[in-house]
Amino acid sequence: MRLHHIKAHAFHAPRLGEVQEFTDVLISLDETGTIVAVTEGADHPDALVLPAGQILIPGFVDLHVHAPQYPQLGSALDLPLEDWLQHYTFPLEARYADLDFARTVYDTLIADMLALGTTSALHFATIHVPATNLLAEICLSRGQRAVIGKVAMDDPDACPDFYRDASATDAIDGTRAVIDHIHAIAGKDGLVAPAITPRFIPSCTDECLHGLGKLAAETGVRVQSHISESDWQHGFVRARTGRSDAESFAHYGLLREYSVFAHGTHLSASDMELLRDHGAGVAHCAASNAYFAGAVFPLRRALDIGLNTGLGTDISGGPNPSIFEAARMTVAASRIRARGVDADIAADARGTAEPAIDMATAFHLATRGGAQALGLPVGAFEVGMKFDAMAIDTLRAEGTIRPFGATGLRLLEKVLHTASRPNIVVVWTDGVQRVGS
Repeated sequence: MRLHHIKAHAFHAPRLGEVQEFTDVLISLDETGTIVAVTEGADHPDALVLPAGQILIPGFVDLHVHAPQYPQLGSALDLPLEDWLQHYTFPLEARYADLDFARTVYDTLIADMLALGTTSALHFATIHVPATNLLAEICLSRGQRAVIGKVAMDDPDACPDFYRDASATDAIDGTRAVIDHIHAIAGKDGLVAPAITPRFIPSCTDECLHGLGKLAAETGVRVQSHISESDWQHGFVRARTGRSDAESFAHYGLLREYSVFAHGTHLSASDMELLRDHGAGVAHCAASNAYFAGAVFPLRRALDIGLNTGLGTDISGGPNPSIFEAARMTVAASRIRARGVDADIAADARGTAEPAIDMATAFHLATRGGAQALGLPVGAFEVGMKFDAMAIDTLRAEGTIRPFGATGLRLLEKVLHTASRPNIVVVWTDGVQRVGS
């Protein structure tokens, strides 16, 4: 069902440091789901009116999802990363040669993500062209706004024989095939889009990376990968190339506008500036960083220099598929980084002393911030934006929000800290209802 007018109590964070409350707003849409008017205190006879106790917020943007890893969510996170990949992740991803298995997982994942309010996502798929195309088709049919990439990983010295591209040529040709397919099915609304997706530099040969860079220049599509995620990755790339991860991606032609690189915990100040200057961004994955990265991403530093940044769940390196949880972990990790962790160190020397991130900032990153990193016209209730949104029932007994009379920004704060799936009662993308009755 397509929405044309909605009247609600709403919140959004259209710019960093700015949260706006509309106590009584009428939002009007055109036939494409684009917002054409935002009018406070107005009425319309055909408007959907959200009942008292419900609020409207923009849909969430998840900047880092390994879609095929959904079956292992919450599994084996006690293992070192290499063991986790070799014994769990790669064998699981290899199963996506089976399209029936792929369809079952991907359909469940996208339905769950939408039910959790994630209306836009940046997906890693697998090395398999048919299964990657299927993921795009499922996103389109269910209505999730998605950027999707076939994973490229061709280095026989780094990737298992049972799960890798047979050659650099195969990796590049497969990527091109997915780009062509997604462009063919996307239609005029462009709900789904392709991404060039080298898994990370250590898994790809130079021939593959240079070829993907040329393909990016030819097609103009986005790029996604992992960057400076751990001491090992950061050191490996420098030893192999003589450059940092960020410098290497630039060298291969893969550092591009609206491209997104996950983690970045070990990025230097100059690396961050290089990403910013190329119009690229970072997917901040606070939960999976805690498990595998060995460091806390310097989020405040990234925001202060104007580096595009959003949030990622990193399914399944992160154990929870909800961006609500990613936002909460973002705030916690920022406070830990700012204040330190070792009580044996004097308080004034224990942390970084940089200002911690608050929940209002995390709300921006979960919505408009993530959308800006991908160049998507969503994440705020402004004219010209697509209407991707969710209705939150703050009074639902089955949910976990207990307002106890909270109003204004304190109510929003309670929602962001305590909402769960039962509180999300309706979800829209492009003004079309995708979840709820």
